[in-house]
Amino acid sequence: MDTISHNLANTNTTGFKKQRADFEDVLYETVKSAGAPSQNGGVSVAPLQVGLGVRNVATTRSQAQGDLLTTQNPYDVAIEGNGFFRVIKPSGEFAYTRAGNFRVDGMGRLVTQRGEQLDGNISVPVEAQQISITADGTVSARMPGKDEMQELGRLELTLFTNPAGLEANGGNTYTATEAAGQAMQVRPGEAGAGSLAQGFLENSNVKAVEEMVDLIGTQRAYELNSKVIQTADQMLNRLTNLR
Repeated sequence: MDTISHNLANTNTTGFKKQRADFEDVLYETVKSAGAPSQNGGVSVAPLQVGLGVRNVATTRSQAQGDLLTTQNPYDVAIEGNGFFRVIKPSGEFAYTRAGNFRVDGMGRLVTQRGEQLDGNISVPVEAQQISITADGTVSARMPGKDEMQELGRLELTLFTNPAGLEANGGNTYTATEAAGQAMQVRPGEAGAGSLAQGFLENSNVKAVEEMVDLIGTQRAYELNSKVIQTADQMLNRLTNLR
């Protein structure tokens, strides 16, 4: 329920990847093992075991591509394919994000909505009249009195062997972990990385209808389990009152 509600709350969050709760069955109580002698002189062909329930072991993020939303804002950039933007946190550590709704700070640097600097040392001059970000990450600006675009730098993307191993820390950013594998900095469109689309944003990949169906299924499963517990309690109560 917590996972589904979190997904629904972030239906319109830029670059959000939905989560799925993964479960596993809990340790079994073995009443009789397979191969044990049976009453008729043979052997049991199947074990007699009683399961002890279920537990949540992980929350896996779907890395499926979200729909692209056109904004016509030159500082909005969507990733079409694999990869993450690398940003520099105030502590100096790296973080990774799929949210490309960038802005320019007072020093002309490309930053996230929270003011975290986009890695790449790209500064946009105050007098720049037009900003261009190509599919391969080249950032250019048109300066007054010049016909040709002036290159300001290049954006790169970060790839991970196991993106599901990244740890979310809020603010649309992730932290690298050992489970995610080694971070590889590549140019957009190369080595399996996606390309960039200026003037677009990647919307959340959450499908509200699917989440609502899962929500109803979860509620029904909870009600059924609650009914089983009540029935078992009534049966035990009757047994203890037998004389």
